[in-house]
Amino acid sequence: MRVVFVHGACVRDGAWWWHRTAELLAQRGVASVAPGLPSCGETGSTPGHDGPGLGEDVDSVAAVLRGSDEPTVVVAHSYGGIVTAEAAAGVDAVRHLLLVSSYLPEVGESLSSFGPAEPAPFLDVDLPAGTFGVRPELLADTFLQDCPDVAGDAGSRLARQSLSVLGQPVATAAWRHVPSTYLVCAQDRGTPAAAQRGFARRAGAVVELDAGHHPFLSQPQAVADLLLGLPT
Repeated sequence: MRVVFVHGACVRDGAWWWHRTAELLAQRGVASVAPGLPSCGETGSTPGHDGPGLGEDVDSVAAVLRGSDEPTVVVAHSYGGIVTAEAAAGVDAVRHLLLVSSYLPEVGESLSSFGPAEPAPFLDVDLPAGTFGVRPELLADTFLQDCPDVAGDAGSRLARQSLSVLGQPVATAAWRHVPSTYLVCAQDRGTPAAAQRGFARRAGAVVELDAGHHPFLSQPQAVADLLLGLPT
């Protein structure tokens, strides 16, 4: 099989975020790839009011998924679950979805469907520019408290993202048609475990790990083992 990693919001250099888990998979002969998300400025476009949004992110991931007929597991993290809901729909090669602390939208739902009207305190929203991002000073304590050794490298990979992705609804929900497993991160300070467990009720199976928002960095062996054990 191969693994396609879909990263979360407000970061770039997707392959770096997954590298610890990807290296363990490679040792077992499992290839992986992490497509860039245009709304985060990864493919040359500038995020903002006129910049790329959810549709472009979906197209980027879908192109990778449709580029091979090898049995594929899609691993979606946080906002990546919104993208994957559309990108993985109708792709025969996709055999399983692993959703890590991920939003899991029904048709017609968007990121803004799952939170209060006010932005989370760890986010910085620039309305005139049409972008949002993670406040650098809150990154480590909110998202990386269980892997502080990578906080510096992670901070250099924060990105502004097009604000439009918050309100753009999904038109399909791949998890309704593809076997899925939800990984609840019980110590997540960004997406509370209670919210994750609510999303997890939509998935086919649920696994819980005593980890923060990025278990593929803090506990890569556990994530790799979970991936290798999924039915494909």
